[in-house]
Amino acid sequence: MHVNALTLLLLQLIVIVGVSRLIGRGARWLGQPLVIAEVVAGIVLGPSLLGWLAPGVMGALFPAESMPVLTMLSQVGLVLFMFLIGLELDPRLLKGRGHASVAISHTSIIVPFALGAGAAALWLYKSLSDPSVPFSSFVLFMGVAMSITAFPVLARILTERGLLQSKVGTVAIACAAVDDVTAWCLLAFVVSIVRASSLADAALTTAMALGYICFVLWVVRPFLARLGARVASREGLTQNVVAGTLVLLLASAWITELIGIHALFGAFLFGAVIPKEGGLAEALVERLEDVAVVLLLPIFFAFSGLRTQVGLLDSVEAWATCGVIILLACLGKFGGSAVAARLTGMSWREAGAVGVLMNTRGLMELIVLNIGLDLGVISPQLFTMMVLMALVTTFITTPVLRWFYPTEEQAKDRLLAPVPLEPGPAPYSVLMCVSHGQAGPGMASLARALVGGERARLHALHLVPPERASLRTEAERSPPEESALAPLLGRAEKLGLPVRALSFVSAEPAADIVRTAQARRADLVLLGWHKPLFSQTMLGGTVHEVMEAASATVAVLVDRGLVDVKRVLVPFIGSRHDRAALGLARRLMRQSGAEVTVLHVTSDQGSHGARAQVEELFPAEEGGVRLKVVRHDAPDEAALEEARHGYDLVVVGVGAEWGLEDRLFGLHRERLIQDAPASLLVVRHPAPAAAAEATEDVGARPALSARS
Repeated sequence: MHVNALTLLLLQLIVIVGVSRLIGRGARWLGQPLVIAEVVAGIVLGPSLLGWLAPGVMGALFPAESMPVLTMLSQVGLVLFMFLIGLELDPRLLKGRGHASVAISHTSIIVPFALGAGAAALWLYKSLSDPSVPFSSFVLFMGVAMSITAFPVLARILTERGLLQSKVGTVAIACAAVDDVTAWCLLAFVVSIVRASSLADAALTTAMALGYICFVLWVVRPFLARLGARVASREGLTQNVVAGTLVLLLASAWITELIGIHALFGAFLFGAVIPKEGGLAEALVERLEDVAVVLLLPIFFAFSGLRTQVGLLDSVEAWATCGVIILLACLGKFGGSAVAARLTGMSWREAGAVGVLMNTRGLMELIVLNIGLDLGVISPQLFTMMVLMALVTTFITTPVLRWFYPTEEQAKDRLLAPVPLEPGPAPYSVLMCVSHGQAGPGMASLARALVGGERARLHALHLVPPERASLRTEAERSPPEESALAPLLGRAEKLGLPVRALSFVSAEPAADIVRTAQARRADLVLLGWHKPLFSQTMLGGTVHEVMEAASATVAVLVDRGLVDVKRVLVPFIGSRHDRAALGLARRLMRQSGAEVTVLHVTSDQGSHGARAQVEELFPAEEGGVRLKVVRHDAPDEAALEEARHGYDLVVVGVGAEWGLEDRLFGLHRERLIQDAPASLLVVRHPAPAAAAEATEDVGARPALSARS
């Protein structure tokens, strides 16, 4: 059956993005950055695996005639991505660390450059290059290829591990920034030499490149600074501004391609000169990142995978050569960076951590290698060896970093001071965890009802996914009023509630919520709830993990427009989780004067046990509570019927697991979450094992950003 070009392209995009994200789940589980998954996905779809196992399928999915389209799309994706990398590079990263960063980064370029160039001159040129390739071009290119550090991958590793604001993290990110700028300038020079037909042409190309750089710095940059001053917010970033920026970006890439130093250099340069103040760079990243990273960049990885032929390493000698290349790459990058860091005054442990981080190659290495393969400087066999080197050096970064720089050492290296303990009796503490803004107002209203006018510690936590992480310092990031916490903080301000905003990057949201609750000594962890897309489990995923591990009472708010808490319903069967629900209901009654109804559904007339527990938790002199006993064969129906009688909030006790004690009322909890007209608060009492862990040391956790 004949398949037209568009149908084939759409199928290729579905497969590429789908396989990348599928493998990405496994990479996350192994603690690896997503780039590892995307590179592996490209190799899986190429001749190394799919072409070996099912050559017919690969031939039908990626026929030779479709490759030009994929090539052009991957190049467009790379232009956008290099523009984003330029946007991420901020000169303020070097503040206070300029000399050390320049010394470490240049050493981390010179040493691997010398090793790569030396290996190319003495050994690789004879066995793995095309005789038509000039010796100087091959040697220079191999030196540059060995010198690359993957700035974006390094940044993601630092943010995911909470190291961005640490001494090691700030030095490493500054070094990587200097490294990238230097390496790309070297690469532009090497490309100009390779493309030039004579020494005079190379000199002319270099002169034009320097002239264009001066034009961008002295003419384009001031214009962009004025534009950034006018576009001071996301609202100011109109479609016309985005269109104009993209036109200038494409023009910059086009000019550097005409000059002869590659379009990617122009994209990188244009992104680097856009001012980082005023919000223009951050707003552009938000607009363009998803399309570039999620859709177009995986095409480049698939294209690289199709060019990577592991089958070309068909001898012991070839694999030995690949191993030596990996060894030289690690020795040059890790050794050069670590020794230089030690000489600048860092401890050996810190210097080793910097060396491990600088040894990350990732995506940037693949870009350089594809340029070399396109220019004919390196052979397909050497290209495959270098791709494997990039994979290995990226894959080992996270586990080796854990060994070199364990969690307890990270805790000693935080630049942010811990929140001091308050004197006197500890006030009631609530940690409100917000993933989406719409859950915030209801949480603020509930917090107001829980604390009333008493002294309390209220924290609002927003965890940033690694893919949304920013390299900006905490003081420079968007203020809370512009984040997912904005609706909560706005409602809290109207209610007169002092709420402290917390935000940090997290690859393990459940674990970080539990650690934060322990560090803040929270009495209650309040989570928002959203209907799952696929799962039928109402309390699954992160909510389930927090319920299992937290040492504090955990409550999940199913908000249906909660504004005030005057009437509260508590369905009750006598489990410890129901006792936790009654405890919160008692606090609501005492702090905000809420009227509490305890509903006990039974299949017979017995209610003495329930009455005794209610009287224990609500002494008769308090008033404001009534026990309603209903005989009904369907507890869920009875609870739903009662919930329709004008209640503001239904408080339900539930375990993280559906244990024996919950079987009687297990169904109605699911029904209530779905069908009850009132807002629900699903409460779990801390498990004994989790509560026992509350006394453990909680200092070794990701650094928090805290704002009043």
